[in-house]
Amino acid sequence: MNLIFLNSLEKAGKEGNVRTAQVTIGEQQGIWHIMWTEVQEDGRKTQESWYEGLHWEEMLAVFRERVFAKQCEGFKPLLDIRISELADMDDRTAYTQLLHYYSEQHAEEPLYEALRQWRFKQAASDGKAPFIIATNRLLKMIAAFLPHTEDELRQLPGMGKAKAERYGKDILAITIQQERVTSFPLAWVQEHVNPAEFNTWLLQEKERRRKAEADKLENKRVLLEAISRGEMLDELQEKIRVQRKELLGWIEELDRDGYDLAPYIEQVLEQVPAVERELAWQAFEQQGDRYLKPILQKVYAQDSLSAKEAERIYEWLRLLRLKFRRTERPKQGEAS
Repeated sequence: MNLIFLNSLEKAGKEGNVRTAQVTIGEQQGIWHIMWTEVQEDGRKTQESWYEGLHWEEMLAVFRERVFAKQCEGFKPLLDIRISELADMDDRTAYTQLLHYYSEQHAEEPLYEALRQWRFKQAASDGKAPFIIATNRLLKMIAAFLPHTEDELRQLPGMGKAKAERYGKDILAITIQQERVTSFPLAWVQEHVNPAEFNTWLLQEKERRRKAEADKLENKRVLLEAISRGEMLDELQEKIRVQRKELLGWIEELDRDGYDLAPYIEQVLEQVPAVERELAWQAFEQQGDRYLKPILQKVYAQDSLSAKEAERIYEWLRLLRLKFRRTERPKQGEAS
């Protein structure tokens, strides 16, 4: 086996004795190995195989997770190595991640579901995507820490002053009914978190984000190919199997990335009555293109629309907005 890495570690034992250990990374015929060898206080040597596989990134993730766990047990490496995921974070980011982790473990599920139902109704009322009202992580923190005042609510990452003033009363009406045993401020959280388990969670979150980004890039590639064939939104959704709002979001991202989607957007908009398109265009010119709800209200009597009808209208309004912005940008450039 080709030895790639070796480090020795020591841990103070009982009555001043020192326990020693070695961690090694090796490679043999394309297979990566991680071995942990430890000498017990009675002199016995034990060995553990932490990893045996083909994937470098996977191997490194296991290495960092397991060595950090050993450090939490008291082992200190003779050669300093940066193992904790927190090492690359500033204090604010680390604190935010700590609260996220704790809330994942301790959120009151019935309360979290009640908050999700509130968010769904509020999003429909405001004509906004639910995540703009509050992310799932923010709702988890609310359900875990149970703020009873607006000041406490604002101590949660993601709940700024404007959002607290806009939605705080409704949120607190839900949380104040819950009895809590913890308190604000939240400096106590770190003492109630196992460092090794927290670091493992950070590694898993990092891998989840990496995989999600890889999946997203692949889905965008498939989406571009389908768009080039002129497939409609129903066909695209069936092919990629994501929610329609997410699908429209990817189309908007592709437009921002510079892909020429104008022919496709025209093809989809041709299915919308010309009168409705013209009214919506005029509304964009009069009211701007930041929010879609005022545009919808200008074109339709919203009270007469079902939720499904409104959802479909928002879809083509998002595409019309892309066309509007592409048309208006050159005009703004000429004016300046």
